[in-house]
Amino acid sequence: MTQDLPARMLRLLSLLQTRREWTGAELAERLGVTLRTIRRDIYRLRDLGYPVQGTTGKDGGYRLAAGTDLPPLLLDDEEAVAVTVALRTATSGVRGIEESAMRALAKLEQVLPARLRHHVAALHTATVSVPWAGGPQADPSALATLAAACRDHEIVTFTYASKSDTAVGRRRVEPYGLVVAGDRWYLVAYDTDRADWRTFRVDRLTDPAPTGRRVPPRPLPAADAAAFLAARIAAAPARYTLTATVPLDAETLRARPGTLPDRVRSVDEHTSTLDLTADDPRHLAAQLFRLDPGSTVHGPAELAPHLEELGQLLLRTARALAQPLDGADKHGADGTDGTTDRADGTRTRR
Repeated sequence: MTQDLPARMLRLLSLLQTRREWTGAELAERLGVTLRTIRRDIYRLRDLGYPVQGTTGKDGGYRLAAGTDLPPLLLDDEEAVAVTVALRTATSGVRGIEESAMRALAKLEQVLPARLRHHVAALHTATVSVPWAGGPQADPSALATLAAACRDHEIVTFTYASKSDTAVGRRRVEPYGLVVAGDRWYLVAYDTDRADWRTFRVDRLTDPAPTGRRVPPRPLPAADAAAFLAARIAAAPARYTLTATVPLDAETLRARPGTLPDRVRSVDEHTSTLDLTADDPRHLAAQLFRLDPGSTVHGPAELAPHLEELGQLLLRTARALAQPLDGADKHGADGTDGTTDRADGTRTRR
């Protein structure tokens, strides 16, 4: 591959920014040049202030290390817009980064080309955020440490609190990936002490520390980290369980957003069942609202009083909402009997 020097240097820097470490042979193959050329280009990058480190040994290579100053990043058009959008929505499930995200966004917008600045400005004008009250939020520094460990297949340790916060212990894991579910972040990892795959809520995790020990990636017993998390959530025990028979085939029901595939079972080509679980009856009621008309539900009798209470609330609300409409049919919209006085003293109906 023929490239002039500036283009090749930019391509080399871009590669170094996408992965923690490259061998010289890998870089030479990617750029279509000799290993000697790669070495010369690495020296040029160092002269320009980029902290490119060389590692020795059988698996030695090159990596872009952290420096005292942040070197310029290379972003193509799509990456620049993606970063801008991400910064505008970066506060979901992560605490204390609103101000930092806005500062980074302001710096990015200053250096965007005019063609992209126009699109970003339009996005800013048309977008507004609603400050919903959320639950526990993850520490951004913990997310950064865990993400780097996932990328580098590096064993990490951290302190983890149980659901009840009564048991706190140190964990040592081989991280696989981070998953965002709603406003919560989860780490999928292999727990070396328990010799099993586990999921960890990042907001319950503190003091993550990389160990410096890298290991070959362990095969995950699922299609991906998101599928593994969904299966674990589906299998988690809950206080209450309802089973709904839904007039949909299993494939269609599993494809619905918010449905955990492992809770769906096929009955026939037109019908399937769905397990609804929760520790709070009100959360079960919210799930019932999403069922299709014609669905039937079975569950423990102890849930009946809770659901009946909620049902009465809905019924009272429906009646209250319908009452003004009934009154408007019989009377005027202003609460009168629907007539008006004329100037000659007679009355006429509106």
